[in-house]
Amino acid sequence: MLSLCDTPGNMVGPEAERTALVRHCCRLYVVGANLTVPIFSVVLRKAYGLGAQGMVGGSFHLPMFSVAWPTGEFGPMNLEGSVKLGFRKELEAISDPVQRKLKFEEMVTEAYERGKALSTATMFEIDDVIDPADTRSWVIAGLRSLPPVKRREGKKRGWVDTW
Repeated sequence: MLSLCDTPGNMVGPEAERTALVRHCCRLYVVGANLTVPIFSVVLRKAYGLGAQGMVGGSFHLPMFSVAWPTGEFGPMNLEGSVKLGFRKELEAISDPVQRKLKFEEMVTEAYERGKALSTATMFEIDDVIDPADTRSWVIAGLRSLPPVKRREGKKRGWVDTW
């Protein structure tokens, strides 16, 4: 399975919860984590949160390869949102609204630097950052590297549907 990842993750909060969006999206995570076919992962742009994890079978370490284009971004969620949530107390402690906004923007800039594909690759979260023109070569090499197909014996492990 070739996963071309460009996902901002899932919306959360009261509006999304009214429609059970997260519960619906959980199907992707459960099915992805139970795939038995080889996965090849190419992050085109955004790879945020559980949405990205679901697209790669649960972890960027699981696919036969996980690469990103230079435009790739990684994070636990939308980076502005992660700063707002993760540093809420620190930001609220700054009484001057102008200074608070400057601090917020500084923290968001740092989050984008950490989330760049090149930064992520240095932490061994993905295998490489590639030129988009090399994508076809990676997929062909991945297909050629697969071991011979073995016929499965017995029942595939069960999983519980999220609904």
